[in-house]
Amino acid sequence: MTDAANWNGWFALVFALMQFVCSPLLGVLSDRFGRRPVILLSNLGLGLDYVVMALAPTIGWLFLGRIISGITTSSIPTAMAYIADVTPKEKRASAFGMIGMAFGVGFAFGPAIGGLLGSVTPRLAFWVSAGLSLTNWLYGYLFVPESLPTERRKNFSLSRANPVGSLVLLRSHPELWRLAVIQFLAYTAHNVFSVWVLYAIYRYAWGERTTGFSLMVVGICTGAISALLTGRMVKRFGEKATLYIGQFFGAIGMFVAGIARNSVEFFASIPIISLWNISMPAAQSMMTHRVSEQEQGELQGALQSMRSITFIIGPWLFLRVFSWFIDPKYALHLPGAPYYLAAALLFAAMLMSTRIKQDAPAPPRSTSIPPPPDVVPRESMPSGPIAPITGPKENI
Repeated sequence: MTDAANWNGWFALVFALMQFVCSPLLGVLSDRFGRRPVILLSNLGLGLDYVVMALAPTIGWLFLGRIISGITTSSIPTAMAYIADVTPKEKRASAFGMIGMAFGVGFAFGPAIGGLLGSVTPRLAFWVSAGLSLTNWLYGYLFVPESLPTERRKNFSLSRANPVGSLVLLRSHPELWRLAVIQFLAYTAHNVFSVWVLYAIYRYAWGERTTGFSLMVVGICTGAISALLTGRMVKRFGEKATLYIGQFFGAIGMFVAGIARNSVEFFASIPIISLWNISMPAAQSMMTHRVSEQEQGELQGALQSMRSITFIIGPWLFLRVFSWFIDPKYALHLPGAPYYLAAALLFAAMLMSTRIKQDAPAPPRSTSIPPPPDVVPRESMPSGPIAPITGPKENI
C-alpha cells in the first residue's frame, strides 16, 4: 500500500506539471483566437490520450498518457473563460455553480461506471472514456458557437503565456491576490481526494464496487449542491459570505472523514464536505470582477497554473503523509492525518476569506485610452455654450 501511494504521487506529479506549463498558453491562445478552437482541440487530444492509455503495454506508456492528458485537460480554464464571456457579472457565480453541477454529475457516473468496467478489465474503462471524449469533441464541433467576438480579442504575448509570467496578473490587484492565496489553500486541500481510494481500501477494506459507489455519492452531492444551493446562497448572503461558509463546512467535513471509525461514518462526511462546493463558484465570480473582459482567458489560465502548482504539491504531500502515518516503522499510527491536514488548510482559507471585500472591481491593467479624470480642471472647460444631450434614454 505504501508503494501504491508513492506511484500515485508520481503520476499526479507528471499530470500537474503538464497542466502548469500548458494552461496559461491555452488561456492566452483563447484570448487571441477564440474559445471554440482551443476547447475542440483539447477534447480531441483527450480522446486520443485515452486510446494511448488503453493500449499501454508498460507503466512508461501510462506516463506518456498522463503527459498528453495533462496538456489536453488544460481546456478547463478556457471553458471557464467561455462562461465569463456569455454571462453578466452578477450571474457568474450561479453559472460557475452550474458547471460545478456538470462536474458533479460526471463525477457521479464516471467512477461508478469505471468501477464496473474495471472489474471486467482495466483497459475497458479507458476505451469507454476515449469514446465519450471523442463524442464530446463531435458535439462541440457541431453545436458550440464561438463566445469571444473579434473586437474583444487580445494580441498573443509570450510573457502572458509563460506559466510563471501568467501569475503576474494575479498580483495586479490586492484583492485579487488575496483571493488567489485563498484559492491556493483550497486547491491544495482538494488534493486530499488523491488518497480517497487507498484510504478506503486500507481503513475500511473496500473493493472496486464500494469505492466507485462512494465516489458516485460524492458526485451526486456535488452536483446537487452546486446546482440547487450556490445561486440561492449568493443571492441571499452575497459572494463573500458564501465563500467562507462553504470553506467552513468543508473543514468540518474533512475532520469528520479523518475521525470516522467505520464506513457509515465515512459516508456521513461526504454531504458535509460537498457543501464546500458553494465556495468555488463564489471565488471564481469575485475574481472575474477584478480583471477586464479582455483578460478573462488569461485570468483562468493563471488560475489553472496556480492550481497545477497545488496538483504538484498536493497529491505528493497527502500521499506522503498517508504513507508515513500508516508505515509500521513509526510508532504513531494515524491514517486520518491527510484529512486533518486538509481541514486545517480550509480553516485557514476561511479565516482569510472573512477579510475580503465583497466587490472591488479593478480597471484593466493596460488600455490605449487613459481613463477620464474624476474632476475636469476648470481651464479645460469649454468657453461656449454646451449643446444639449439628445437621443434615446437607454443610449444615454
